[in-house]
Amino acid sequence: MQFHTGRLIDHVHLRARNVAATRHFYENALAVLGIPITARGEGWFQIDELFVDGLDARATPSHVHLAFQAKDRETVDAFYSAALKAGGTDNGAPGERHYHPGYYACFVLDPDGNNIEAVYHGPNTRSAPSVVIEPGA
Repeated sequence: MQFHTGRLIDHVHLRARNVAATRHFYENALAVLGIPITARGEGWFQIDELFVDGLDARATPSHVHLAFQAKDRETVDAFYSAALKAGGTDNGAPGERHYHPGYYACFVLDPDGNNIEAVYHGPNTRSAPSVVIEPGA
């Protein structure tokens, strides 16, 4: 078995009020970015470093900001549209932001109120598509 991860974050864990609605949101919004669900089970799912499971009915979900990388501006636009169609709420339409030249992003709230961003940083080159981890014997 191989794991493909980024270089900074090991994983992000979200607690969802309604796992099915949250899975529907992420499955459809991230499909635009070419990122599929990598594992799932009863009451949970995982997409690369993102792990989501069900929230105890008495608990309050924590709210976080997640930013996903997009390959170009058109992908940011498509992500925004797919996220809204999948149950997300507008939190900032696609457009240039003042963070640095070329920063093009959109923001949506997922079904649990987490602020989800898709961002394109402008023309760039990646050293590798992902980090590959293969557990040893």
